[in-house]
Amino acid sequence: MAHDRGAQMKVRIAVSPGTGSVDPGDLAPFLDGLEANGFDTVWLSDVPMAGTVDPFLGLAFAAARTTRLKLGANIVPFGVSPYVLAKDLAQLDRLTAGRLLISLVPGLDQPGEREALMIGGRHRGRDLDLLIPMLRQWWAGEAVDHRSAWFECTELRLPVQPVQQPLEIWLGGSGPAALERAGRLADGWLGANVTPHEAGIAVRRIHEEAGRAGRAIDPEHVGLSIPYARTAPDEEILRRLASRRPDRQLEDIVPVGRGDLRRLLTALIDHGVSKFVLRPLAAEIDWPDELAWLADAALPLQT
Repeated sequence: MAHDRGAQMKVRIAVSPGTGSVDPGDLAPFLDGLEANGFDTVWLSDVPMAGTVDPFLGLAFAAARTTRLKLGANIVPFGVSPYVLAKDLAQLDRLTAGRLLISLVPGLDQPGEREALMIGGRHRGRDLDLLIPMLRQWWAGEAVDHRSAWFECTELRLPVQPVQQPLEIWLGGSGPAALERAGRLADGWLGANVTPHEAGIAVRRIHEEAGRAGRAIDPEHVGLSIPYARTAPDEEILRRLASRRPDRQLEDIVPVGRGDLRRLLTALIDHGVSKFVLRPLAAEIDWPDELAWLADAALPLQT
């Protein structure tokens, strides 16, 4: 059942460059356009086996380039020790003057990814269960004493803490285990590849799981990553998208054109989602033109 929540919620629009170039000649106008048009956040994704912008490097570049824009990223928390990850994120929050937003993601399990990240056959969800309490302790200035197959330390402290206290941790995923983990451990949820109705079900499940764990999650800390296109994408892109949700029509998940994008965002807001990461599907993008179009299509909904 949909809920009329738009008037009460703070709707925020982020934009991701997707598989965009790491060339500063491309990244700079993208960032400048986001800030000039009034978008809330730039969002970068950690894709270990692709040539996308590394979030740590890209957000440091963005912090130096912008003054207002929030700086968000999906971070794959493997390939380094939990201590190094905690330290790097704390320092990144300081370098960005407390503008950092993070969502921890397990990766895509692409060929070679497990070897590259040195995780072998480990269960990444269970590793997240171990990691998140350690990150919270370190960022609060506490010592961590931990023993597991993944990591061992004795009374280890960080030499630096993040500006934000707390530095929030969001999680994604739409399966039962992922939603349970989000309710039990996270500060928010950033989902993907779900319809408005499915998003509403996920929101309720997360809050139920948080209640079972004796905690509460801010009802505004619910977001969705949305791939979109201004005109019909090519067949190869459509095939890849369809393979992720063969049980659904793509128009329920991937809007094409200004009207479809506005309708999908409005439906998601009615189902309790208020934070959006919009990701263009086009391979070649003229960012000033793209962001002007996107501002006209989506920013009227930002509150």
